[in-house]
Amino acid sequence: MLPMLWCCDGLPGKPDPANRYIRPTEVTNFDTLYSMNCSGCHGAEGKLGPAVPLADPMYLALASPIHIEEITRNGVAGTTMPAFAIEAGGTLTDQQIAIIARGLSTRWGQPQSAEVVAAAPPLAVSQEGPPGDPERGAAHFRTFCGSCHGPEGRGTARAGSIVEPPYLGLVSNQNLRTNTIIGRRDLGMPDWRQVGDRPMRPQEVTDIVAWLASQRVPRPSSSMAN
Repeated sequence: MLPMLWCCDGLPGKPDPANRYIRPTEVTNFDTLYSMNCSGCHGAEGKLGPAVPLADPMYLALASPIHIEEITRNGVAGTTMPAFAIEAGGTLTDQQIAIIARGLSTRWGQPQSAEVVAAAPPLAVSQEGPPGDPERGAAHFRTFCGSCHGPEGRGTARAGSIVEPPYLGLVSNQNLRTNTIIGRRDLGMPDWRQVGDRPMRPQEVTDIVAWLASQRVPRPSSSMAN
């Protein structure tokens, strides 16, 4: 009898536990979560996408997992970065968001010197700090960014325009600041330490972002549409 039971247990029609349906909220594999939720904008390997390159070790050194969790949970207003938390209308649980945030550092993080991290301009600007000055920002842009993007930001043979209305309409001030600080190594853009004769100072970054933001074309209001 036992041999017969063993044979029945091994019949081809018996479901394989490995093929059991897994609810989306039960997925805990980083690769699967990243591929399904992040790769479309940030790139399959965390780079060469339209959004911030998450595989950049400098970004991961400056952005704590808590910061990444916050952005993933709530999204970035006014941009294409959606809120992924279930309570915010997304599809990810708190556990899944934490797995993604910590998995990024595990997969692509590399130790950075404490001196470099301490000297870096903060990724997020305190609301209590001095605001950016667009006029100063224009001068700083010419100094630090003009050799590649042109003195007015309209592009050169080395790099494209950074003031095109479609681009500025899609990116947030935070995204502009992040790119100015960490660069885009996947696209050949240096970080804040390598763009001039000296590293950029925090206020210079803030001023440059203020100038870039001032180049946005105002969106039509609902009253104008009517």
